[in-house]
Amino acid sequence: MAAFFNSFPILPMHAYRQDFIRFAVAQNVLRFGEFQTKAGRLSPYFFNSGLFQDGAALRELCQFYAQAILASGLDFNMLFGPAYKGIPLVAGTSIALAEQGRNVPYCFNRKEAKDHGEGGNTVGAKLVGKVLIIDDVISAGTSVRESIDLIKAAGATPCGVVIALDRKERGQGELSAVQEVQRDYGIPVVSIASLDDLLGYLQGTPDMVQNLTAVQAYRDRYGVK
Repeated sequence: MAAFFNSFPILPMHAYRQDFIRFAVAQNVLRFGEFQTKAGRLSPYFFNSGLFQDGAALRELCQFYAQAILASGLDFNMLFGPAYKGIPLVAGTSIALAEQGRNVPYCFNRKEAKDHGEGGNTVGAKLVGKVLIIDDVISAGTSVRESIDLIKAAGATPCGVVIALDRKERGQGELSAVQEVQRDYGIPVVSIASLDDLLGYLQGTPDMVQNLTAVQAYRDRYGVK
């Protein structure tokens, strides 16, 4: 198991990762307190990407996605966004990449296939080549698994997933949802930031000491190795 996860490159600690945490806190997308997760755990922090709700915030968010993608060195030639949250993310990220000199096609799926007009269950460019999936987080991994199945059914190759925040938290077993995707499909998952970056932000922010203690305790109890 260890040898498998070591096959994926460890990304260097880029400055944008801490910048993203500060941005998420400023936008009130990353909050601290006591929140119940889907697993029934009481988490000391909560991340809700649906709260990036205006044009300026979405533009900056997608610039972070573009930075993470370019820094990862992943080999891809198009982007895919799973409905619904992935739709604005994939469109915005394609714009941000084009602004940085990397112009690639993108598409997204419909929840229900269209039986008139152009028809089909995707909108945008045809799924071909090496496809990079853009999503917000991986919780149960359902949308990623559905995306991978759709991409493969089209004859294309899923080559990775990019998310905003990796909580590095165990699921029902010893692995996190991110690690399960990597194990099951053999593709890397890249995050703009992770729990490590969140802890780094809290350690460097004097008035966040109480939150730091709570997040560290939560990681010690539920975090993955």
